[in-house]
Amino acid sequence: MASESSFDVVSKVDRQEVDNALNQAAKEISQRYDFKNVGASIAWSGEKIVMTANSEERVKAVLDVFETKLVKRGISLKSLDSGDPKPSGKEYRLEAAVKEGIATDEAKKITKLIRDEGPKGVKAQIQGEELRVSAKSRDDLQAVIAMLKQADLDVALQFVNYR
Repeated sequence: MASESSFDVVSKVDRQEVDNALNQAAKEISQRYDFKNVGASIAWSGEKIVMTANSEERVKAVLDVFETKLVKRGISLKSLDSGDPKPSGKEYRLEAAVKEGIATDEAKKITKLIRDEGPKGVKAQIQGEELRVSAKSRDDLQAVIAMLKQADLDVALQFVNYR
Protein backbone atom coordinates (compact mmCIF):
# COMPACT_ATOMS: atom_id res chain seq x y z
CA MET A 1 0.00 0.00 0.00
CA ALA A 2 3.03 2.29 -0.23
CA SER A 3 2.28 3.41 -3.80
CA GLU A 4 -0.60 5.56 -4.91
CA SER A 5 -3.47 4.37 -7.06
CA SER A 6 -4.91 6.64 -9.74
CA PHE A 7 -7.33 6.99 -12.61
CA ASP A 8 -7.95 9.53 -15.36
CA VAL A 9 -11.18 11.41 -15.93
CA VAL A 10 -11.65 12.06 -19.65
CA SER A 11 -14.37 13.17 -22.02
CA LYS A 12 -13.96 11.27 -25.27
CA VAL A 13 -16.43 10.32 -27.97
CA ASP A 14 -16.06 7.36 -30.33
CA ARG A 15 -16.16 9.07 -33.74
CA GLN A 16 -17.14 5.83 -35.48
CA GLU A 17 -20.22 5.47 -33.26
CA VAL A 18 -21.22 9.08 -34.00
CA ASP A 19 -20.77 8.38 -37.71
CA ASN A 20 -22.88 5.23 -37.45
CA ALA A 21 -25.63 7.13 -35.60
CA LEU A 22 -25.52 9.87 -38.25
CA ASN A 23 -25.84 7.32 -41.08
CA GLN A 24 -28.76 5.58 -39.32
CA ALA A 25 -30.49 8.94 -38.79
CA ALA A 26 -29.96 9.89 -42.45
CA LYS A 27 -31.44 6.58 -43.57
CA GLU A 28 -34.48 6.96 -41.29
CA ILE A 29 -35.02 10.56 -42.46
CA SER A 30 -34.92 9.50 -46.10
CA GLN A 31 -37.53 6.77 -45.49
CA ARG A 32 -39.98 8.35 -43.04
CA TYR A 33 -43.27 9.64 -44.41
CA ASP A 34 -43.31 12.85 -42.33
CA PHE A 35 -39.94 13.87 -43.82
CA LYS A 36 -41.03 13.46 -47.47
CA ASN A 37 -40.86 16.66 -49.57
CA VAL A 38 -39.50 18.86 -46.74
CA GLY A 39 -35.87 18.81 -47.86
CA ALA A 40 -34.76 17.19 -44.61
CA SER A 41 -31.14 16.03 -44.47
CA ILE A 42 -28.30 15.43 -42.04
CA ALA A 43 -24.60 15.22 -42.93
CA TRP A 44 -21.06 15.98 -41.81
CA SER A 45 -19.68 19.35 -42.85
CA GLY A 46 -16.05 19.35 -41.77
CA GLU A 47 -16.09 18.88 -38.00
CA LYS A 48 -19.74 19.91 -37.62
CA ILE A 49 -22.97 18.06 -38.28
CA VAL A 50 -25.39 20.08 -40.42
CA MET A 51 -29.14 19.40 -40.42
CA THR A 52 -31.44 21.10 -42.94
CA ALA A 53 -35.20 21.18 -43.58
CA ASN A 54 -37.79 23.63 -44.88
CA SER A 55 -39.20 24.55 -41.44
CA GLU A 56 -37.89 25.10 -37.94
CA GLU A 57 -40.04 22.24 -36.54
CA ARG A 58 -38.77 19.76 -39.15
CA VAL A 59 -35.13 20.65 -38.43
CA LYS A 60 -35.75 20.07 -34.71
CA ALA A 61 -37.35 16.73 -35.58
CA VAL A 62 -34.19 15.79 -37.54
CA LEU A 63 -32.13 16.66 -34.44
CA ASP A 64 -34.46 14.52 -32.31
CA VAL A 65 -34.00 11.51 -34.63
CA PHE A 66 -30.21 11.98 -34.48
CA GLU A 67 -30.22 12.27 -30.66
CA THR A 68 -32.27 9.07 -30.42
CA LYS A 69 -29.70 7.23 -32.54
CA LEU A 70 -26.83 8.60 -30.38
CA VAL A 71 -28.48 7.39 -27.18
CA LYS A 72 -29.06 3.92 -28.67
CA ARG A 73 -25.35 3.75 -29.46
CA GLY A 74 -24.36 4.68 -25.91
CA ILE A 75 -23.17 8.24 -26.58
CA SER A 76 -24.12 10.85 -23.99
CA LEU A 77 -26.11 13.82 -25.27
CA LYS A 78 -23.88 16.05 -23.12
CA SER A 79 -21.19 15.59 -25.77
CA LEU A 80 -23.45 17.05 -28.48
CA ASP A 81 -23.42 20.84 -28.69
CA SER A 82 -26.25 22.04 -30.93
CA GLY A 83 -27.31 25.61 -31.58
CA ASP A 84 -30.66 27.04 -32.63
CA PRO A 85 -32.15 26.64 -36.11
CA LYS A 86 -31.26 29.55 -38.39
CA PRO A 87 -33.03 30.47 -41.61
CA SER A 88 -30.77 30.09 -44.63
CA GLY A 89 -32.46 31.04 -47.88
CA LYS A 90 -35.59 28.91 -48.24
CA GLU A 91 -34.52 26.38 -45.61
CA TYR A 92 -33.58 26.18 -41.95
CA ARG A 93 -30.13 24.99 -40.89
CA LEU A 94 -29.03 23.62 -37.54
CA GLU A 95 -25.37 23.00 -36.76
CA ALA A 96 -24.18 20.67 -34.03
CA ALA A 97 -20.66 19.90 -32.86
CA VAL A 98 -19.32 16.91 -30.95
CA LYS A 99 -17.47 18.08 -27.83
CA GLU A 100 -14.38 16.20 -26.73
CA GLY A 101 -12.01 16.92 -23.88
CA ILE A 102 -12.72 18.69 -20.63
CA ALA A 103 -12.57 22.49 -20.87
CA THR A 104 -10.35 24.25 -18.31
CA ASP A 105 -13.23 25.85 -16.41
CA GLU A 106 -15.07 22.51 -16.21
CA ALA A 107 -11.86 20.81 -15.05
CA LYS A 108 -11.44 23.40 -12.29
CA LYS A 109 -15.06 22.86 -11.24
CA ILE A 110 -14.48 19.09 -11.04
CA THR A 111 -11.23 19.41 -9.03
CA LYS A 112 -12.97 21.79 -6.62
CA LEU A 113 -15.83 19.30 -6.23
CA ILE A 114 -13.34 16.49 -5.47
CA ARG A 115 -11.48 18.69 -2.97
CA ASP A 116 -14.63 19.87 -1.18
CA GLU A 117 -16.81 16.75 -1.17
CA GLY A 118 -14.42 13.88 -1.85
CA PRO A 119 -12.56 11.78 0.72
CA LYS A 120 -9.48 13.30 2.41
CA GLY A 121 -6.14 12.57 0.81
CA VAL A 122 -7.47 12.49 -2.76
CA LYS A 123 -5.53 14.67 -5.20
CA ALA A 124 -6.78 15.85 -8.59
CA GLN A 125 -4.55 17.51 -11.17
CA ILE A 126 -5.44 18.94 -14.56
CA GLN A 127 -3.40 17.50 -17.42
CA GLY A 128 -4.39 19.17 -20.66
CA GLU A 129 -7.96 18.12 -21.45
CA GLU A 130 -8.13 15.41 -18.79
CA LEU A 131 -7.86 15.01 -15.04
CA ARG A 132 -5.64 12.65 -13.06
CA VAL A 133 -7.11 11.66 -9.69
CA SER A 134 -4.83 9.86 -7.23
CA ALA A 135 -5.06 8.58 -3.66
CA LYS A 136 -3.42 6.03 -1.39
CA SER A 137 -6.62 4.00 -1.02
CA ARG A 138 -8.49 2.43 -3.94
CA ASP A 139 -11.69 2.70 -1.90
CA ASP A 140 -11.29 6.49 -1.91
CA LEU A 141 -10.96 6.43 -5.69
CA GLN A 142 -14.12 4.32 -5.98
CA ALA A 143 -15.92 6.88 -3.80
CA VAL A 144 -14.72 9.72 -6.07
CA ILE A 145 -15.95 7.87 -9.19
CA ALA A 146 -19.36 7.31 -7.56
CA MET A 147 -19.52 10.98 -6.50
CA LEU A 148 -18.66 12.23 -10.01
CA LYS A 149 -21.29 9.94 -11.58
CA GLN A 150 -23.90 11.44 -9.23
CA ALA A 151 -22.81 15.03 -9.83
CA ASP A 152 -24.75 17.05 -12.40
CA LEU A 153 -21.95 18.21 -14.70
CA ASP A 154 -22.14 19.65 -18.23
CA VAL A 155 -19.60 17.13 -19.54
CA ALA A 156 -19.89 13.44 -20.40
CA LEU A 157 -17.19 11.77 -18.24
CA GLN A 158 -15.39 8.45 -18.64
CA PHE A 159 -12.97 6.92 -16.14
CA VAL A 160 -9.90 5.25 -17.64
CA ASN A 161 -6.40 4.00 -16.65
CA TYR A 162 -7.57 2.77 -13.25
CA ARG A 163 -4.46 1.41 -11.56
